[in-house]
Order: sequence, then C-alpha cells, then structure tokens
Amino acid sequence: MAKPHHLTDTEFPTMVLESKLPVLIDFWATWCGPCRMIAPIVDELAQEYEGKALICKLDVDNNPVVASKYGIRSIPTILIFKNGEVVDQIIGAVPKHQIVDRLQSHL
Repeated sequence: MAKPHHLTDTEFPTMVLESKLPVLIDFWATWCGPCRMIAPIVDELAQEYEGKALICKLDVDNNPVVASKYGIRSIPTILIFKNGEVVDQIIGAVPKHQIVDRLQSHL
C-alpha cells in the first residue's frame, strides 16, 4: 500500500526537481487543523497515483528551506511540479475532486 513520501529539505532537489513523474507536495504542519482535514485525501492519492505521480508531504516546521524558497505562507498549500517547475498551486483545504482535477491536468 503506497503512502505519501515525507520529504525533507535535503531530499527535495533530487526527489522533486529531478523527478521524471509529476510531483504533488502537501505543505503542512502538525498543529494545522485544515492540514489534518486533507491528510486522508493525500494518503488516498498516494495509492491511486502510484507509478503515475509522486505524492509527498513536507512538514514546514521541520523543513523551512523549501517552504521559504517557494513562498509558502499559508498551509495547507499543495504545489504540483512537472519537469522541476511549479505548474500548479492549491491553497487551503479543498475537496478531493479539486485536487484530482488539477493533478490529472498535469499527467
């Protein structure tokens, strides 16, 4: 059963910027209520998109470098990367179908 990869600042360049697959990153923190609301959705996406996209979570408190570099000021924020570039952004807790629609458009 696939689970989201818990990404770190150190892994980011190789796992995301060099990925051949589109990468969805959920920027979150343990204290964030809306982040906990979308966590099950991110878990489901990791299973549903295994082999089609890399689904990751990045704890902004423990990995501030990437969050700062991409201007993450509000969480949850989801960034979708393709070929090392940000191609989409979703801010806030949104329904699963909105995340799926945006991710599908980049596959």
